[in-house]
Amino acid sequence: MFAIIETGGKQLIVKAGDVIYVEKIAGVEGDDVVFDKVLAIEDKIGTPYLEKTSVLGTIEKQGKAKKIVVYRHNAKSTHKRKLGHRQPYTRVKISEIKVK
Repeated sequence: MFAIIETGGKQLIVKAGDVIYVEKIAGVEGDDVVFDKVLAIEDKIGTPYLEKTSVLGTIEKQGKAKKIVVYRHNAKSTHKRKLGHRQPYTRVKISEIKVK
């Protein structure tokens, strides 16, 4: 069974046992997390979300992604700027899809 969930402004398709990377969620490693914004399960589609359904998971890791370097340059001037950014993420292992 698969489900489509919404978290961090993104939609993900998940199955039990999957490991997903999502925008940072509050919690520490080993905490349980519940995704209650379920858009679809198998052939059921929500409007916009399904009621009485949820996806359960466990936080495996809190971390930061690789550094992204952004180089800004204004044409016809000597202005240049180099910026960097590391996006925080949470690695979650999906344990169960609950349909009540």
